Amino acid sequence: MIALSIALFVGVGLLAVPCLVLLVECLAARRSATRLPPAPAGVVRTTVIIPAHDEALGIGATVSSLRAQLGPADALVVVADNCTDDTAEVARRAGATVLERHDPARRGKGHAITFAVASLRASPPDVVVLVDADCRVAPTDGVGRLAHAAASSGRPIQAEYLLEATARPSARQVVGALAILVRNRVRPRGMHQLGLPCQLTGSGMAFPWAVLESAPPGESNLVEDLVLGLELALRGTPPLLCPEVAVSSELPEGDPSLFKQRRRWEHGQLSTLLAFGPRLVLAGLARRRLEILALGLDLCVPPLALLVMLLVALGTASAAAALGGLGPGPLVLSGALLGIVAIAVVRAWWSFARDTVPVTALLSAPFYIAWKIPLYVGLLVRGKHASWERTARKGE
Repeated sequence: MIALSIALFVGVGLLAVPCLVLLVECLAARRSATRLPPAPAGVVRTTVIIPAHDEALGIGATVSSLRAQLGPADALVVVADNCTDDTAEVARRAGATVLERHDPARRGKGHAITFAVASLRASPPDVVVLVDADCRVAPTDGVGRLAHAAASSGRPIQAEYLLEATARPSARQVVGALAILVRNRVRPRGMHQLGLPCQLTGSGMAFPWAVLESAPPGESNLVEDLVLGLELALRGTPPLLCPEVAVSSELPEGDPSLFKQRRRWEHGQLSTLLAFGPRLVLAGLARRRLEILALGLDLCVPPLALLVMLLVALGTASAAAALGGLGPGPLVLSGALLGIVAIAVVRAWWSFARDTVPVTALLSAPFYIAWKIPLYVGLLVRGKHASWERTARKGE
């Protein structure tokens, strides 16, 4: 019984860390974010890179919208990566410089970015901005704001990157969009308000050339953006949030495509948590660098659905132990942690999503969590999903 009691209290202690980090971030977040300092005067030569695999359906609109934000000294490069359609031709017609890459054994966004960066070394820009092929950047000077923020700070910059539910969303899409909003808007804004760096979340990233050119390769990682930001933080340039700029895309249509996307992201996120979480925390403590420690603690917050599953499992085990005469301590504490997560999510919903996510959608959250159980069982049984998969776009 003593061993069981110790195990339950250890479980409470381990889960208390991500729960409290989540609560602090959600409470600190503000809808009206603090503006970054103004950039110094002068032109920042910017190159926008768009990795694209079979994106002929939408690449023209993406290129056109981004070219309208660029100046005469700027460039826009599309990497047509292992394409089997006319992505390259459509991108050229829209006004992009196109690099075609053919290497079926090495596919994915990370390889495409490495290929593009190598092509720029002969005449590098001041800043490189990375945007996914299905995304839109707002406001109309968003690319310029990201570039100036990167140039003035000398650090990577992440725009707010959100995935929105489709016009007629399923309940799972609505709850999934809320979970992404908590991860990609609310929590980074909380870190920003506390004067701390943020994770790289994907599209809408800006890098000073010197930072990106010397960055370690991450071509084969399922979440290459996240890993890149953590590696750069350990090298002394942790990313900053630019809440003035929003990059948006749509969630996949249909639950099967949504599940495949979440599987790839969350398997990559969890493997990165295990690989980098303790490393960042220890490095932050050893170097007395609060920003690295904060990034490590932020990384240790697992996906919300998994966190709730772990708390419910801990509460169930604690309840069984209490019935066996162990005492109510672990049960009370696990219940308190579940309440902390609920407060954090409700706070995030009330401040950022109550106009777009009806309260009735929150009631379907348990079904969304149950829907994701096979995702985590697959990770436990077969290991992380190993290969890159393109997410189906709207209308495909």
